[in-house]
Amino acid sequence: MTDLSYHMILGKGAYLRQLTTATTQMKSVEVGKEMTGSSPPSVFIGSWNYPDIFAGPMIAPVHGDTGIMDRPEEWICGNLSQEEIIGYRMNLVRGKHMTNACDVGSRFVEKLQEIVLADSSIESEAAFESAPAGFSFSEEHTPFGPSAPLERFEIEAGRWDPSLEKVFYDTDLTARNAVLDLHNSGLAFSTIQKAFSAGTMGRGPKRRLVPTRWSITACDTMIGDRLLSEVKKCPVIDTMRLYEFASLHNRYAVLLMPTSWQYEWTEAFLHVLGNEEYVFSDHEGHKGKDEYSPLGGCYYSCKMAVLEALAREHRQAGAIILREALPGYVPMGVFNVRENVRSAMREPFTEFEDLKSVIGHISDMFTLPVQRFITETTLLRESLRQRQCSLSDFSGFSGKRNVPPEA
Repeated sequence: MTDLSYHMILGKGAYLRQLTTATTQMKSVEVGKEMTGSSPPSVFIGSWNYPDIFAGPMIAPVHGDTGIMDRPEEWICGNLSQEEIIGYRMNLVRGKHMTNACDVGSRFVEKLQEIVLADSSIESEAAFESAPAGFSFSEEHTPFGPSAPLERFEIEAGRWDPSLEKVFYDTDLTARNAVLDLHNSGLAFSTIQKAFSAGTMGRGPKRRLVPTRWSITACDTMIGDRLLSEVKKCPVIDTMRLYEFASLHNRYAVLLMPTSWQYEWTEAFLHVLGNEEYVFSDHEGHKGKDEYSPLGGCYYSCKMAVLEALAREHRQAGAIILREALPGYVPMGVFNVRENVRSAMREPFTEFEDLKSVIGHISDMFTLPVQRFITETTLLRESLRQRQCSLSDFSGFSGKRNVPPEA
């Protein structure tokens, strides 16, 4: 099957399933049918068979502070390698128990809520129906190690985070407003998302367990929508800006243009499995997007990260983001996009007088020929057309072939 027909017929979802299936050389921690240890704190809520779902704690078979195992905000800015991150995640054991998403009053769900509301790691004890086995990788959620159904699960009492405790007891506050208030207070995104997923927010009778991967995109979207409403009121930037960042076998280029808000996310996967070069792109105009993006949660994670930076500066811009995933890349969840783009937006930007100069610079830093990016995009191609640039203007921009990014 040709590259183009694969792109059109199967799309990004099928390709990522191939990538995650190919992730077979990882080794997760070995534990028996009984274990004691520490939850970072962390839980995982599955989505299969919703609203009857598997939910449970994530526990490391070590004692003490295991927080770094489930704090994505600290991994990239802390210069952790992909191997270190995966090593942490493969040491997290997932316990599973079938429950209904509406059953937030059960003692089992209350224990999960006590875990996510805690302000530090929680000592835990679990007995499983069988020895936990396997592991899970996904482009949506962070990886984790072996899993098994629970027979018994106990936790020690811990101290709750005051901000989370406040929204937990406010049964008149909507879940959306709780998420926004917590983000405004500076609480880490992953902490907010886990508390939201475990049904600790919202008006009393409407509280529900929310599958982990759904809750990640829901929180990115709620925060992003609120930030966008603020950014649209701000003055537009004056010049072309380019922010750059590379980590975890990825490169990012964030181009901000002196226009009202518009947004395009384009990602290329190059030779991760073999000789493939797949490019996927989606965009929205000033009014936003009505349907869910076919590119999945990373579309919303990137958007939120860019809007965070614009809101901090009280400025508005059009945003075009290009990403390359190169050999060695492993799907580890949308945190990879969110935290890389956040890191890019903290770097000093380079100003350019015109779009053609920006594209020339991107061509020098990226592996894929820039013409391929332009062909697959909508906003970038239209922006070039408006400036009377054509593909032929970039015929000499071949990209930096076979040059690996930072590990």
